[in-house]
Amino acid sequence: MACAPGTGDVPLTLAQLLPLTGAVVVCTPQKVAQDDARRAIRMFQQLQIPLLGVVENMSYFIGNDGVEYDIFGKGGAQAMAHQMDIQYLGGIPINMRLRANCDNGKPISNFEDDAQLGLELETVVKNLTQQVSIQVRQTELATPTISIS
Repeated sequence: MACAPGTGDVPLTLAQLLPLTGAVVVCTPQKVAQDDARRAIRMFQQLQIPLLGVVENMSYFIGNDGVEYDIFGKGGAQAMAHQMDIQYLGGIPINMRLRANCDNGKPISNFEDDAQLGLELETVVKNLTQQVSIQVRQTELATPTISIS
């Protein structure tokens, strides 16, 4: 389950109703978003839902002038994940192509059209895949089996 920050009724209800491998908390870099993300993390911990990691959304923006702008700061979600001992999965920038490709139904183009964006998305995907694999393996090891003959 991916969850935007907060502990509203929808994430809480879904977390209680659906069998989940784990949760991913998405957070922008600024402090106010981190506060909401911390509440979401505590909610998942109370529900005993494994936390697969944190993704920093809107990590930065590269303008038409080629300059990187940290509109919301940068690295806040990563620092929060580290402080809470949760895996940091990566950061995703504000990117006009990302929005356009998704709006046009061509999200795979995000991996192909912009090398830097593709690398950042690939990092998040690889890190999340690794965490899901670890969680599934731990669940398999923890689940007892009974053979009846």
